[in-house]
Amino acid sequence: MASDGLSLGELEAQYPLYCKAMRILVRDGVTINKARRTVCWQKLEILNHCLPRQYREPEQLYLHLKRDQLTAAGSR
Repeated sequence: MASDGLSLGELEAQYPLYCKAMRILVRDGVTINKARRTVCWQKLEILNHCLPRQYREPEQLYLHLKRDQLTAAGSR
């Protein structure tokens, strides 16, 4: 079990949901320090820790989404 009684398979199944939550945090302008305290960040950390070749670190995902947001805003 990974955490909160969830199996690794259950965490993997919820991966798209955690990514969506991270996209919403970025869209809403949440700082990286505040994002680090969220459930989605914690779940993404667990996935990265258990399966680092399959799942990137939450910080990488946050920064990637932030960069995409800035690029999209600049092209408007």
